[in-house]
Amino acid sequence: MLQKHTSDNGLRLVIESIPTVRSVTIGIWVHAGSRDETEANNGISHFLEHMFFKGTKTHNAKEIAETFDAIGAQINAFTSKEYTCYYVKVLDTHKTEAMALLAEMFFHSTFDQEEMEKEKNVILEEIRMVEDTPDDIVHDLLAEASFGQHALSYPILGTEQTLRSFTRQDLFDYKDRHYTPNNVVISVAGNVEADFMKQLEQTFDQFGSTNNKKVLQTPAFEPIALTRQKQTEQAHFCLGYQGLAVDDPDIYSLITVNNILGGSMSSRLFQEIREQRGLAYSVFSYHSSFLDDGLLTIYAGTGKEYLETLQTTIQDTIATLMSDGLTQKELTNSKEQMKANLLLGLESTDSRMSRNGKNELILGRQRSLDELVTAIDNVTIESTAKIIKQVFDEPYSSALIRP
Repeated sequence: MLQKHTSDNGLRLVIESIPTVRSVTIGIWVHAGSRDETEANNGISHFLEHMFFKGTKTHNAKEIAETFDAIGAQINAFTSKEYTCYYVKVLDTHKTEAMALLAEMFFHSTFDQEEMEKEKNVILEEIRMVEDTPDDIVHDLLAEASFGQHALSYPILGTEQTLRSFTRQDLFDYKDRHYTPNNVVISVAGNVEADFMKQLEQTFDQFGSTNNKKVLQTPAFEPIALTRQKQTEQAHFCLGYQGLAVDDPDIYSLITVNNILGGSMSSRLFQEIREQRGLAYSVFSYHSSFLDDGLLTIYAGTGKEYLETLQTTIQDTIATLMSDGLTQKELTNSKEQMKANLLLGLESTDSRMSRNGKNELILGRQRSLDELVTAIDNVTIESTAKIIKQVFDEPYSSALIRP
């Protein structure tokens, strides 16, 4: 059973009661990510996420970790381009303690100066770790090639220069500006009683800031080709095509096309590039949806001697997709796979919490499973042909990291 409630201050609460499980997952979803940053404060959303774990007015960082461990809780957080999430998964017998401590971190973190300096070094090592992973940073390079100076091109981690510049006041200012009740959703899934909604509202009714309306600047897709040389064993290559916004009516046709192109082991790219030609170990495609835009990415890594052959094979595969479209067998199989992934992916309380929280935050509504299955079933050969032409008959961006 799904309950929804909007507090007087605009805070949205979503609870899905699942009495057949013994866990509860509580998530705080904030509509703020790297897209809400400037070139000067790039990385502050992610830094703020880290600092919520570094001490409150009553618990230091070690005590926070020990308290969660003492109740067997799994606590974590992540930052994306458009939102940040803090969540805890715990046995139903400890849901109240977990909720209280999560709220304490959210509202009463002190951003201690000494802890800030230590955490800057931690994130700097995280940046260096990503730099040592070329199959990661090539995707950041593709975002830069696709979105130019728009904030969607910014790396979520920021840079060493911006990271070093952050002050305590910067964190408080950013939090006050973006962590407002109308930009926050509290999502809970698991074995909770009907009165938990009231507890949740009382616990999280502590906002001191007024509401702040988000103003979107829609990016212009101006694709270019970017190349970086790096000491690597492989060349890492990405192509980017303009995709669709998260609530576009054609989104499921595009997801279906992507799944057939490079989203599974039976996909055309995987079969042609890895299985038939042995050109790459890792090759795949995926679609990223944003509030008002999207990006379809194709990735492959190969030895530098095979790079030209790899690029030609990818382009030939896309050309065949454009000229011949999908087969009915591919369409049927892909739709069944997508429905299975959807339903099987909702068998845990954390996945249900995530789905409900993201839907409420980004879409402002909940999409039932029946609605989603119907949307997948309604994808046709004709609708996929339309989306293939729309996406692949336009200029593309590319990113290459090569030895």
